[in-house]
Amino acid sequence: QVHLVESGGGMVQTGGSLRLSCVVSERTFKIYELGWFRQAPGKERQFVAAATWGTTTSYSDSVKGRFTISRDNAKNTVYLQMNSLKPEDTAVYYCAARQVPSNDLYAFDSWGQGTQVTVSA
Repeated sequence: QVHLVESGGGMVQTGGSLRLSCVVSERTFKIYELGWFRQAPGKERQFVAAATWGTTTSYSDSVKGRFTISRDNAKNTVYLQMNSLKPEDTAVYYCAARQVPSNDLYAFDSWGQGTQVTVSA
């Protein structure tokens, strides 16, 4: 199983920016897809963004145009650049990895421990 460690969370005001990082224990070029999910208190885990081996990326409608996912295979790291943050972006953000494709958006094999992002109004 792949080990993932997130960092970069914190508190920011509305309109601010944060960059989350996720260091992966395995060479990321071997991993089919890396993704970011989030979970707010009392809500279900929600897909945020994902990036496959190549340049294919996908985003939820709620973050499209504001968030950018990127992979640095040389550093075994995946990033989530978050701009124009809103209070509704407040959640614990999780990094995830999967080795093979799946039609299930949430079918990732390995998960990080999460990092808190809080956006104040």
